[in-house]
Amino acid sequence: MKTHAAPKSEPGTPAEIGPLNVLDSRPDERFDRLTRIARRLFEVPIALISLIDERGLWFKSVQGMDTKETPGDLSFWGHAIHKDDLLIVPDTLLDEKFKDKPLVVDEPRVRFYAGCPLYDPNGARLGALCLLDREPRNMGPEDRALLRDLATMVEHELTALQLATRDELTQLANRRGLLPLAQNALNLCKRRSLPALMLHFDLDRFKQINDRYGHAEGDRALAAFGRLLLDTFRKSDVIGRLGGEEFVALLSGARKSPRLGMVERFEKAVRTYNEEQRRGYDIRFSVDLCEFDPERHHSVLDLLNGADRHMYKPS
Repeated sequence: MKTHAAPKSEPGTPAEIGPLNVLDSRPDERFDRLTRIARRLFEVPIALISLIDERGLWFKSVQGMDTKETPGDLSFWGHAIHKDDLLIVPDTLLDEKFKDKPLVVDEPRVRFYAGCPLYDPNGARLGALCLLDREPRNMGPEDRALLRDLATMVEHELTALQLATRDELTQLANRRGLLPLAQNALNLCKRRSLPALMLHFDLDRFKQINDRYGHAEGDRALAAFGRLLLDTFRKSDVIGRLGGEEFVALLSGARKSPRLGMVERFEKAVRTYNEEQRRGYDIRFSVDLCEFDPERHHSVLDLLNGADRHMYKPS
């Protein structure tokens, strides 16, 4: 569930968490188990895992709080994510940064907060593991070390989930990771009455590359195509590999237009790659476009299988 836009004034805001493919809001026992453990070990009424991407902050798991009634200003999560180490607020009413926050003056009336930042294996900040209490309290050295240990366990689960939902060859989301990510983006577009455009790419003559140059060279072409997609489209676009030589990009806030500027930019990037690499073959592609219609497309699969898809064949 999305909760709040990332604080703009804080330095070091992560660009996105998209490559981890973990922003699916459905319940996930592996993370719920850890927040239950945190609640029990620290005897707090509320424990949660918040994640950040360029669009905002998200709850991956919440125990002890109804997220549907969460106030809009969730500055606790933002402050914790931007810390290099633990953020401990023993008494929110005595802290100038937090005493007037909705979570403090209204339900759940937070008086104590502790957050430990979460990182991916490359050191990028992903979010925070957070503890909340309705009474002021302190955390000694042992409790602080325990919170860090639990945060490390969350990081391990995030990495394991990434490996299960990422295409090893291209490093894009695989089908398992792509569909829930794209569905979340589509749901957001529907709630905000935003347009969206689905691009379904096919590599042309790919079998000829495999047959003439070998499967290793075919893998190289697939990996290059994936990198070009990532480099050309926006960080907020959902990009993945469906399988084989099929790729998908879901563009939030985009409409189908006569010029098809986003496809033309990608075509230019592929053409430049072909000219620079000179591997004996050119990467060629075709793409189907389908514009999101909330009255007819109730899921990502509806959009992928849309009968109104428009074929665009680059020159």
